Amino acid sequence: MTVRISHRQDKNHFVAPTPRFSIFLFCSFLLFSSFFLFPIPFGPPIQVENKPSTCIEPIMKFGFDGTIFHIEEGKILKSDILGKILTNCGISNDAIYKLSEHAKNVFSVNKLQAGKKFALVSNKPCTKPDYFIYEPNTWSYVVYSLGSQPESKIVQRPFETKLEFTEGHIESSLWEAMADKGATLPLISLMENALGSQVDFYHVQQGDSFRLIYESKSIDGQVVDVGKLKGAYFKNENKEHYAIYYETQKHHGFFDLNGAPTKKSFLKSPVEIGYISSRFNMNRLHPILKYRRPHLGTDYAARHGSPIRAVANGTVLEAQRKGGNGIYVKIRHDKMYETQYLHMSRLGAGIRSGSRVTQGQTIGYVGMTGLATGPHVCFRFWKNGRQVNHLKENFPDPDPMPKADLPAYFQVRDKLLEQLKSGRFNELNTPSPVLDSLLPGKLITS
Repeated sequence: MTVRISHRQDKNHFVAPTPRFSIFLFCSFLLFSSFFLFPIPFGPPIQVENKPSTCIEPIMKFGFDGTIFHIEEGKILKSDILGKILTNCGISNDAIYKLSEHAKNVFSVNKLQAGKKFALVSNKPCTKPDYFIYEPNTWSYVVYSLGSQPESKIVQRPFETKLEFTEGHIESSLWEAMADKGATLPLISLMENALGSQVDFYHVQQGDSFRLIYESKSIDGQVVDVGKLKGAYFKNENKEHYAIYYETQKHHGFFDLNGAPTKKSFLKSPVEIGYISSRFNMNRLHPILKYRRPHLGTDYAARHGSPIRAVANGTVLEAQRKGGNGIYVKIRHDKMYETQYLHMSRLGAGIRSGSRVTQGQTIGYVGMTGLATGPHVCFRFWKNGRQVNHLKENFPDPDPMPKADLPAYFQVRDKLLEQLKSGRFNELNTPSPVLDSLLPGKLITS
């Protein structure tokens, strides 16, 4: 008996399909169903936006593009010398010697100081450096080329100068009030120099206020120094004091609202930052000798090493170390006045008997030599050969500039006063009422 298998279906008999044919039918069914379940959308073609390729912004450092060059920065250690640094980087001794010889007339490699910053610049990472950069100060850096032909050059950093405005009110001390406003010691010193003959900064009190317009100097967007103080206002004991910076071929310095120099013939203090620790007293108990005797001077306590300045122009009579005075300087200013500065740690540069000094010049540094319990300067003042309390002396005001020069000065004055009043260099939340008297209409104009 013979069995016949066929792939067709007749009326009288059924022929079973093969497995391969069954798979084909199932796949066809799925494909046909997908057109109904997931219809393909028809419409305009999708537009693909062609974005332009972005360029990488250069990151400049020491004149090198940080996206191209590899820059590694560090600080000079106490035991470091250039030879040691470069040897560790694979630079040969011969190349280091040639570089040091070439750099002598530019910036000697022997001048590298511990704590200063340096950088190594190479064309590729993990290779020998091609350049050594040294930063001796904020304003410049030195580039040493480490190639076969050694080169070196000093590069001055470009800086930006702009006007700034700050104001404040005294709550506890002047230094804290100014520090809260971000004022630096150089700015405080500038204000003291401008107003030091008018304001006793050792007697400021709560409620006193100040306003300043000054120059700031920035490098790469960072403030690095203070320039000139252009205008200053200080209210102390309900008295208003002003200093306007004015500079021409004939005049240079700070002037008051009437055109007279703000600096009197004598400064009020021999130190810029400090406080009175002991006053002129005819019956003081000596802190070391433990008995009462006259204290014919005024003690100004300050940090050890702080500069001591001459309070007026004069000639040095004595500059030596002697007994309880320790290291001291005595200056004759004119036929009437002499001053003395005791307990110094050391003398200022060039200070010796017979030297000429100018007002504000550093003549020594605060110390505690001789009979002293702490760092301070005992300031003594002679008038006609007799020691007096300088804080009670009324020194004559300096003469104002000639009338012919006043109109030009008043133009500068009025502009700065308006800026001090409005605070235009800094957005103020509320206008300050303390400067209403600064309106130009209330000032001398001729």
